[in-house]
This record gives sequence, structure tokens and C-alpha cells, in this order.
Amino acid sequence: MPVILATDLVKRYGDLIAVNGISFSVESGEVFGMLGPNGAGKTTTMEMLEGLRQPDGGSATVLGVDVVREARAIKARIGVQLQATALPPLTKVREAVDLFGALYPSSRPTDEVMKEFDLEEKASTYASDLSGGQMQRLSIALALVNDPDVVFLDEPTTGLDPQARLNIWDVIEGVRSRGKTVVLTSHYMEEAERLCSRVAVIDHGRIVALDTPANLITAHAPGTTIEFEAAHGVHEAALARIAGVDRVVVGGRVEVSTRVPELVLRELLDPHADWLGRDDAGAAAGIRDLRVRQGTLEDVFIALTGRSLRT
Repeated sequence: MPVILATDLVKRYGDLIAVNGISFSVESGEVFGMLGPNGAGKTTTMEMLEGLRQPDGGSATVLGVDVVREARAIKARIGVQLQATALPPLTKVREAVDLFGALYPSSRPTDEVMKEFDLEEKASTYASDLSGGQMQRLSIALALVNDPDVVFLDEPTTGLDPQARLNIWDVIEGVRSRGKTVVLTSHYMEEAERLCSRVAVIDHGRIVALDTPANLITAHAPGTTIEFEAAHGVHEAALARIAGVDRVVVGGRVEVSTRVPELVLRELLDPHADWLGRDDAGAAAGIRDLRVRQGTLEDVFIALTGRSLRT
């Protein structure tokens, strides 16, 4: 039996359907990601699996236990890191680990947890004085203090600077190396590509695709994306007619998807091309800040939904 099995989960808030018939399974030792923009239904799905919200339809089991009928039993065997962690005022880091450990019938030694998450030097520091990255490490440490079989991480790196984000990625990879099953939500495509065994792409409360990151990219965003700026705009229809162009997205930047980048780049760099906008003098406005990259999960999401992950 899978560690997590969700079948047709539904959650409504009045007329809003936050989760609309989501089904998936997670195997033991897997890092499973839910990727999508804010409001897509990721957090609500997690909260139903954690026993924090009751589904309005469908069913789910975690570690073979029904999330509605036996929610209390599930909570003893899982670890949860929420988007924001609230601790009692003037709580020091070591005190927080001691406190959370005392809430469970059995827990890991505080010294072991502090060492694993590189918090030893901050043991006597008030949690409110920690940096963003340090607070996230503490939040994940508290989620693992009971040595859970399944760990839920809800947007663990949102709001962090790049270095702090990399540190949290190392922490999550360490959790995986200990054989834990991890479910995480994110709207950072590079995070999911690095950490996740499989990814569910979620939009408007539905799973629109589910596979490994590599398979999703191969299926929905193969080839190369060429990005650039055009000060005076472009003629989108003419740009789409260039031989080798698969898709054109015109927003703040122009994105051209292709499987023959050499051919398309030659046409894009032609200063007399008819797809370029014109300035007031009638001259073609050239492209600038041109970048070439391989497909990403961001491209997958745009291909499936027509909008950005961060929308």
C-alpha cells in the first residue's frame, strides 16, 4: 500500500472549490512535490492529508490510516512544517525543541536534532531573533522531533534569499537520505526539479499533470526557450510563423519555444525581420537581453495552463 493515497479529494469554501477531485499516491521514501501558483489548492490538499481539515468529498489514507476517522493517530506519526511557525513569546531555540518533543509519546534527543539542523550555536537564542533561513531550519527540526515516517513541508523556502534557500534544500535532502517520505509544496520550479522524485502540477484545484520532472519537461516543454525584450513590441502572428517556432508567449518578455534553436536564432537576429516592432522613425527596434535555456517546469506549467507558476 502507498504511504499516501488520495482519491477524489474535494474541499469547498462556500462557492469556491479549493480542491476539485484530486487523486494521487506517494510511495515510501519518495519526495513528492505539489507545484502551482498561490491559490491553486496545494496547502488545502496538504491540510486534509494532515488531518487539519476535513474533506467535503473523496477519501485519503496516510500510512494506511484514514485521515478523517483516525486523524489523531495520523498526527502522532507525521511531521508538519506550516508556512508560518508561531512559538510562545521569548522561547529559545533549545526550549522550542524540548517543548515539541514533550508533546509526543516518544521523540528524538534534543541534542541530536539540534546537531542535525545546525542549530547548536543558536540554542540560547530567542526564536524571534533568528534569520529567515535559521527559522525555517528550526521549523523543519520541530517537524522531525518525533522521528515521523512522513514529513509535510509547506513552501519551506518562500521568502528566503538564494543562499538560505540552498541551505534548506540541503536539509531536505538530508531528511530524504534518512529514508523519510517527504511531501512538499512549492511555486519554485528549480526547487521541485532538484528535490522531487515526482511532481503534481496543480491549477485551480485540479492536478493537470503528474510525473517525474524530467518526464514532464520532455512531454510538455521539450526543446529550447529563447527569451528576449523588444522595446517597441513584436508582431506576434509573424513571429509565430517563423520556421521552427513551436510557441510564442508575449508578456513583459517575449518567449519563443523551439526544437531547432540555431535556425530560429538566425531569423530572430535578422534586423530586417518583419516580426519586429518599429520605433517612431519607422526603424526596426532590435531585440535585447537575449537568453537561451532548456525547458523547465515553469515552461511545463505555461504549456498546460497558459500562465506563470507565480501568477
